[in-house]
Amino acid sequence: MATATSNGLVSQNHVGGVNPSPAKKTDEKKTQKVTEDDANINYRERAQWLRPAVLGANDGLVSVASLMMGVGAVKKDPKAMLLAGFAGLVSGACGMAIGEYVAVYTQYDVEIGQIKRDMKMSVGGEKDLEMEMEKRTLPNPLQATLASAVSFSIGALIPLLSAAFIERYMTRVIVVVATTSLALLVFGRVVAQLGKTPKLKSHVRFLLGGWIAMAITFGLSKLLGTSALM
Repeated sequence: MATATSNGLVSQNHVGGVNPSPAKKTDEKKTQKVTEDDANINYRERAQWLRPAVLGANDGLVSVASLMMGVGAVKKDPKAMLLAGFAGLVSGACGMAIGEYVAVYTQYDVEIGQIKRDMKMSVGGEKDLEMEMEKRTLPNPLQATLASAVSFSIGALIPLLSAAFIERYMTRVIVVVATTSLALLVFGRVVAQLGKTPKLKSHVRFLLGGWIAMAITFGLSKLLGTSALM
């Protein structure tokens, strides 16, 4: 609605909807802030710790759950499943940490070597080399090692704790599968959120991968348990 002012100019009444309401202004500011925050995030740098963290958590969850399922296929004793899960947690976390450190440090050395070769013919020499190293996002071996070991342990604890207090065999197996599946969905959601990737694809990848690993381990262990080798 238009109203006349004392100096003869016509202004628009706020009720008419021309000017945004305070709530709409607040929503627009929030949206703009979120967009600006996303633009300021270096997702390539985030991927340095996100990749080993995802690998560690998924590996810990799936490998320990599969190991427990495999032992449970031939031994119904809960102590056997828990002992196998605990051994898988400790050995897996150590293996992931060492493997990640060696792999990422190798990648670091390769990238540094390539930068030096690229700068070899440069006039600036060491100064250009330092500037190029600061410009590039180089892998961090210690960061990757810590992310792998911690995330593997967290992932491995989920199936281990879910079966710790269940005596009945069938209930224990169902709980391990259900808990692992739920954790896989959560991991898929977190990874998609942190990496700004499609959520549905992430959920499917995590869930199907875990189911296939557990099914294969359980099936082969059951087959081995009924053969003459046992």
